Amino acid sequence: MRLVERIEARTPASRDRAIDGLRAPALLAVPTGHWLLGGFTLDDGALRNASPLSTFGFFAPVSWVLQMLGIFFLVGGYASVLSYRRRKGSTAAWLRQRVTRLGRPVLGVTAVWAVLIPVLYAAGVPGTTLRTGSTLVVQPLWFVGVYVVVTALTPYCVRVAGRLGAWAAAPLLGVVAVVDVLRYGPYGEAMPSWLGVVNILPGWLFAYQLGVSWGEGRIGRRGARVLLVGGGVLFAVLLLVFHYPASMVGVPGEARTNSHPPSLLVLALAAVQSGAAILLRDRIAGVLRRPALWAPVVVINLSAMTILCWHQTAMLAAAVPGSYLGAVPGLTTAPDSYGWILGRVLWMPLFAVLLVLIARYARAFEAPWQSGTRAASARRAAAGLLAAGFAVYALAS
Repeated sequence: MRLVERIEARTPASRDRAIDGLRAPALLAVPTGHWLLGGFTLDDGALRNASPLSTFGFFAPVSWVLQMLGIFFLVGGYASVLSYRRRKGSTAAWLRQRVTRLGRPVLGVTAVWAVLIPVLYAAGVPGTTLRTGSTLVVQPLWFVGVYVVVTALTPYCVRVAGRLGAWAAAPLLGVVAVVDVLRYGPYGEAMPSWLGVVNILPGWLFAYQLGVSWGEGRIGRRGARVLLVGGGVLFAVLLLVFHYPASMVGVPGEARTNSHPPSLLVLALAAVQSGAAILLRDRIAGVLRRPALWAPVVVINLSAMTILCWHQTAMLAAAVPGSYLGAVPGLTTAPDSYGWILGRVLWMPLFAVLLVLIARYARAFEAPWQSGTRAASARRAAAGLLAAGFAVYALAS
């Protein structure tokens, strides 16, 4: 209770609690989704990745709930425009500060894993397990790279929002729609395989641009209803008429995927989420006036990058030792039975506890690093080299 009271006392009256309240579940959806939809199989004592979506098609609607990157980019755009408007220095200085804040935790987790790989290998952990682990650790970090790019575009997003309001996101939707028609239409087989890469930037910039327009006061309740209803209709049409894959995440063995790169279905879902978030903003802000509910939201937001960067490590901290015990239901067994689903749900609280324990130390990477001395420069250089080495190892796997 003392912690709750201290957090409440330190919260400025001007703090937009609804924005933090929206970001918190979007953050928690990332580890929840990866822990629930990411399984393993044992192959001669080594762990390999496996997905329950290959067996259980009904899991697809679960991914609609857990795929909350639309909310994350929406809130990111809203918060970025407010920060951009309050900047005291140049745009370059503002951008450098935000990129540095995002980069420190990524550099930290990759540097630590660069040290762990040879140590674990020397301790007898199979190379296949280490390659599986490195792939999982890298998996959520793509988001940071995309987020850095869209953040760099904030000044342009602000300018376009000032002219077009909510319609500033429409051309991005159009680009993704055209690319999807080319990829999946009657001439899809003649299209180059790299064409989908074109969707990466407009696909994830869509919700960010909506957030910028919202932060500029150019999206109200009427616009939010259009996003909610229009996005819902588009989502249904794409699923039922154009037969888009139902899962919002990739399914092993499937030729098409919605998220990598983002398809039009991802943008339809982001529109629904954005419209609902804008409509519920005042209600969320009212609920979070209660100190006991506001305190965990603050803690989650302060640990945002730590959660994103280290949640896969927390799962591996249970799965790698478990692999030495053989077939552990829900942990190292193939995700192909209802028993696996129950077992994985029971394992998830342990993953959460392990993440909290890791975060006690890993949050140090979110704080500003010491600078100005030779020793500090040497540590930074060493961290950079280790991170680069791990990236080469993980991507080669």
